[in-house]
Amino acid sequence: MSQTSSRPSGHTLLWVLCGLVVLILAVTAAYLAGRLARVEPEPKSEPEVTPSSPVAAKPSIVTPESKSSAEVARSSPVTAKPSIVTPRWATPIEAEPNPAIVHDAELRKRISATGRPWRVKDTATQIEMLLVPPGTFQMGCWASSSYSCSSGESPVHTVTLTQAYYMGRYEVTQAQWEAKMGSNPSHFVGYSDSPSRPVEKVSWNTIQGFLSATGMRLPTEAEWEYAYRAGTTTAFHSMPGYPSGTNTDSLLGTIAWYANNSSNQTHAVGTKAGNGFGLHDMSGNVWEWVKDWYDTYASGAQTDPVGPVSGSYRVVRGGSWNFVSGHCRASYRYTGSPGLSANGLGFRVARTP
Repeated sequence: MSQTSSRPSGHTLLWVLCGLVVLILAVTAAYLAGRLARVEPEPKSEPEVTPSSPVAAKPSIVTPESKSSAEVARSSPVTAKPSIVTPRWATPIEAEPNPAIVHDAELRKRISATGRPWRVKDTATQIEMLLVPPGTFQMGCWASSSYSCSSGESPVHTVTLTQAYYMGRYEVTQAQWEAKMGSNPSHFVGYSDSPSRPVEKVSWNTIQGFLSATGMRLPTEAEWEYAYRAGTTTAFHSMPGYPSGTNTDSLLGTIAWYANNSSNQTHAVGTKAGNGFGLHDMSGNVWEWVKDWYDTYASGAQTDPVGPVSGSYRVVRGGSWNFVSGHCRASYRYTGSPGLSANGLGFRVARTP
């Protein structure tokens, strides 16, 4: 029996080798394809922003909370107001002038600029007082529609008051006088409202005792007229419907108790309309003593005038319940001997801050 050889033939080896090559190529191709499928593009980087870079940075929203206190102070449009300093003798009521009372914006501005409270009470007496700011005005003759000026009201001259001062909002009342002096000299007593009526029958000399006891003073004649006018240049100060004042006598009853409407007596203070500073009864009710001795006016400009150093008569201002409208004008001057007392003579206090 013949034997067959077990060794593969040359053709067989060649096919095996070819198969191996094909397998290797297929595996390699598959491997490379998988690698390429997993490759991701690199993300684009943002350009670096530098001071010279043409690419602008995005603006940020800045709120007050994100600012430093210094930044807020620099950017704030609000200007701090000066602090309000209350006089030691006073109890403040209102720091800033009330626009419903002091209608003129310029007057309010000047009052605020003093750094003093507008409305206060003298702590010891409870007398209400209002601040009058420094200023310049024309003092002297201003005729009304019915009455011309007297010779003592001329010449008109420029007066400058350099210091602020406080003026009693009302004439001193019977109750206020009695509380300090212990008695009441007034004629118009016994009425239900007598305590609120102005004290009268007080002479200039007698008043000095009240002033010494309270630390107050009388206004100078220039201070009185400046406070009366409150920026007006008319015979009678401002009133409802007439913010710039008026020269019409028939309108006086809006602001004053005088011969035409008083029923021959005084009335409770503050029951008529006030002026541009908020002062009441500057016209009518009772004449008001001022500090000055009487003398004729000088023609030149004056600064903080206090009147002559001596004389025979003291000045009274404002008219009263038994006088006509002509005596109640801003510029009208009347006089009395320092010892004179009458049921139409009273006063209003002033005080230096």
